[in-house]
Amino acid sequence: MKKGKLRISIKNQITLMTILLALTTSAAQPTEKSKITNAPIFSNFVYQGNDDIYANNPLKPDEFYNPILQGCYPDPAITRKGDDYYLVCSSFAMFPGVPIFHSKDLVNWTNLGGVLNNPETFDTRDCGISAGVYAPGITYNPNNDTFYIITTAFTGGLNNIMVKTKDPKKGWGDPIKLAFGGIDPSIFFDDNGKAYIVHNDAPERGKELYNGHRVIKVWEYDVEKDQVIEGTDKIIVDGGVDLSKKPIWIEAPHLYKKDGKYYLMCAEGGTGGWHSEVIFKSDSPTGPFIPAPSNPILTQRHFPRERENKVDWAGHADIVEGPNGQWYGVFLAVRPNEEQRVNTGRETFILPVDWSGEFPVFVNGLVPIETKLDMPKGVENKTGKDGFFPNGNFTYEEDFSSDDLDKRWIGLRGPREAFIEKTKGGIQINPFEANVKEVKPTSTLFYRQMHNSFSYAATLDYTPESEKDLAGITALQSENANYVFGITKKGDEYYLLLQRNFKRRFRGEMDSKIIGSTKIDVSEPVRLQVSAKGDKYKFSYSSNGIDFVTVGGTVSGDILSTDMAGGFTGCILGLYATSANDAIPK
Repeated sequence: MKKGKLRISIKNQITLMTILLALTTSAAQPTEKSKITNAPIFSNFVYQGNDDIYANNPLKPDEFYNPILQGCYPDPAITRKGDDYYLVCSSFAMFPGVPIFHSKDLVNWTNLGGVLNNPETFDTRDCGISAGVYAPGITYNPNNDTFYIITTAFTGGLNNIMVKTKDPKKGWGDPIKLAFGGIDPSIFFDDNGKAYIVHNDAPERGKELYNGHRVIKVWEYDVEKDQVIEGTDKIIVDGGVDLSKKPIWIEAPHLYKKDGKYYLMCAEGGTGGWHSEVIFKSDSPTGPFIPAPSNPILTQRHFPRERENKVDWAGHADIVEGPNGQWYGVFLAVRPNEEQRVNTGRETFILPVDWSGEFPVFVNGLVPIETKLDMPKGVENKTGKDGFFPNGNFTYEEDFSSDDLDKRWIGLRGPREAFIEKTKGGIQINPFEANVKEVKPTSTLFYRQMHNSFSYAATLDYTPESEKDLAGITALQSENANYVFGITKKGDEYYLLLQRNFKRRFRGEMDSKIIGSTKIDVSEPVRLQVSAKGDKYKFSYSSNGIDFVTVGGTVSGDILSTDMAGGFTGCILGLYATSANDAIPK
């Protein structure tokens, strides 16, 4: 069995496990800040990305880098109103849910934060990191001048939900629960005002022919009542392009209309190494749909496993008409490190789409995807400037002095505002009685790992009061796979330690090991750093901010990859505090 098939054939098992875990997990920490007398203060944060591929391929004035969103921004969907483009991604248990970006030109993107930002209506406190929000779709309806986001949320009893707004920059309404199952829904508005929802689902009971056999369904949608119309559901794709070849995981459907014809685009092959994008055509939004003879229209699955500047797993796409009438498609793909591990997660890429013929085709989507693209005509590359999101190699510095914390900082299973306080010295993190190994909200301010080679550092001012207290930094793929690097207390002495936590998927006990520790003077602030060169990670500290000492030696990033950890996220790096520490220095 191919690697991609193996990884994604357990997708439903992962979903089931996270739901079962949610049902048996104790209540999460309260959202109000605790009365803490020794909360840590973090200051002078610096993240620096330094991937060779960017250093060796500098941009020309008429070029921009691919991916457009580095780090864990998977399952992109896109829509347009006039010259405003909005893009959303999956967020799973990260908070706020559904990250959303805005652009005028498909090159320069502004981070608008998260759509689902109310913990009273979007409760992720007891779901595993790869549960929560799956594959949102975003669509502008010109018939009523309204934007719609539809998604599946495996948390808080939500399942498939819809939120709406007239202006994505001003927030979104409360979730509307929708009366259908399956995952990966998207909504389509026809010229006559009618609406349709398409989504992935299991075949009818007793008709599943093989593992990974799925169908695409369509429903008519009542725009006034904001509900599917009962009894209108219909299977429009069974299995995939060719059922006789046993295609797996047909999902992420989107409907389009061009020149009076309807097009259905879907992902096929699972989100691993066999991932692809396929297209169908019909005279009606409810089918029958005929697959294009040229399928797939996007994939990287045919190339050698070992190849330079590898981009892989391409698929799960959405397309939009861009500037000057040129179509573009956004999609997920990964950039593995030298050990073929995926630590940065599934990222958002973009390619031009040629729709001059009967079916759309991703330009250079069937050859190895390159690092750079030509700019759309008349567009200036401002990434990393003037408030636009950076890409390529960049340095991000944060002294936490701004009234508004940058939107790239996120929480896990709850809002960051529940545990942070601005102080004169930096940002104070009030520790929850929760450990990063637990399925609970953690008092951790997270930042996505965006490069295979990077450094992430902050200065910590902290005096723990007991062995239960710890503060520092964490590199986390999930609650079952992470490193903790922090200061704690043992007896009358203070220690800086590195803990490795790993639990194999679906079996075994958590294996927690202290792989390095040292006594430390906490009378002055200490600078903590995690850095990586591909798969090789180092955790180090400095008392003077210049000379760094590594604790625990060079460690593998294996557990920070989806290969070992499973799930659908990438590594996230956190400023962490807890009053439920279980890492005891040697």
